Amino acid sequence: MKSSEIKFTIDLDENNLPQNIHWEASDANEGSSCKSMMVALWDTKENNTLRIDLWTKDMMVDEMKKFYIQNVMTLTDTYLKATGDEVTAKKVKSYFNDIGLSLGVLK
Repeated sequence: MKSSEIKFTIDLDENNLPQNIHWEASDANEGSSCKSMMVALWDTKENNTLRIDLWTKDMMVDEMKKFYIQNVMTLTDTYLKATGDEVTAKKVKSYFNDIGLSLGVLK
């Protein structure tokens, strides 16, 4: 069995707000910096989703809007792949496409 590790390093300011986010993966040749991250984990014991949402102080509001819309769209792709529920996936994509257009983050 093969194992892989993903590591996040968060640099915090004096108020414990993220200044820098760096990630690296054992299967990747090099890591990278980012301005925002969203990690979701399924807790089988609690039958609930655990989330870690962090963003740096220099993440602009327009970047966050785009990041959010793109996340919902890719989560919908994951939902479709896992469930085969094309009807719901199509509704979600359509709805968030409209929101993305109205926010100006999609064209």
